[in-house]
Amino acid sequence: MGVLACAAAGLFSAAVVAEAGPLQLPITTGTTTTTTTTVGTTTRAPQANLIPQGVWVGRVEVGGLSPEGATALVRADFSTALSLRFGHRTILVTPQRLGAAARVKLAIDQARRAQPGTRLPLFVNLRRGGVARYVKALGKRFDRSARSAELVGLRNLRPWITKERTGRALRQRPAVRAIVAALRGHTRAPIRIRATRVEPSVTRARYGPIVVIRRESKHLNLYRGMRLWKRLGVATGQSSYPTPLGRYHIVTMQRNPWWYPPDSDWAEGEKPIPPGPGNPLGTRWMGISAPGVGMHGTPDAASIGYSASHGCIRMRIPEAEWLFNHVRVGTPVFIVRA
Repeated sequence: MGVLACAAAGLFSAAVVAEAGPLQLPITTGTTTTTTTTVGTTTRAPQANLIPQGVWVGRVEVGGLSPEGATALVRADFSTALSLRFGHRTILVTPQRLGAAARVKLAIDQARRAQPGTRLPLFVNLRRGGVARYVKALGKRFDRSARSAELVGLRNLRPWITKERTGRALRQRPAVRAIVAALRGHTRAPIRIRATRVEPSVTRARYGPIVVIRRESKHLNLYRGMRLWKRLGVATGQSSYPTPLGRYHIVTMQRNPWWYPPDSDWAEGEKPIPPGPGNPLGTRWMGISAPGVGMHGTPDAASIGYSASHGCIRMRIPEAEWLFNHVRVGTPVFIVRA
């Protein structure tokens, strides 16, 4: 029992020594005995090279960040797409697409050496013509040419004119200036792009005069666009010399014209007649694109309402003078059977 007790006491003492710390062992060298002690040491990591507090680059606060973290943050912010608004459309475009590049490395190098609370600019390089080329491409996409009203023909013996359409042209110079300012100012508020209204050269309401001659009814109707303006009585061609049907236009207009005999059997042997009371063309001649045919006055007012001419459209002299003042070269002339 005594031996067991001593052994247990020894084990307990060893356990206490093990928990207490490193064991100190004597080292004997000749007659000198020394004791060594193990001492724990702590290695502290060097402090990171952080950007001073309160430093901003452009619109991004980078204070307290590492240069790598600040670089990533500034690049991400600059790469945010610009929002362009055209009418109800929204177009997103990145600075890279516009040919813009920020000098982030330069800005971060300056930020590392800056005093706390400093605001530093972020310079932007723009590729020459990059923004202008992009805006020009937008113009091709959104521009719309104006379309003038066009005379199609007759519907129910009345002129039919297509509806005009206004056009638009993107205002490119103001758009380029606004986009460049946003890139250099690091703003990402929506940019409103506007267009100029382009008016058509001819509208339905202001189309101009159109003549419709009803050969059998012996009427000349003058329209202002699609609206009837004036109705005049006329004489048309005899059955042997009918007034031609079709679509024509006025090609010549003469005051106090000479009459020259046409190359036709009925005029054989006739001589030219100067202006005057006996001139068969009266005082006004409006020749149309049908060869040898025109609208003119006549001294024979009694022939109005009959098929009496050699193909031309005869009118009373005062009415021919009035019509002469309200048409022009190029005025459409329709001759219909009705």
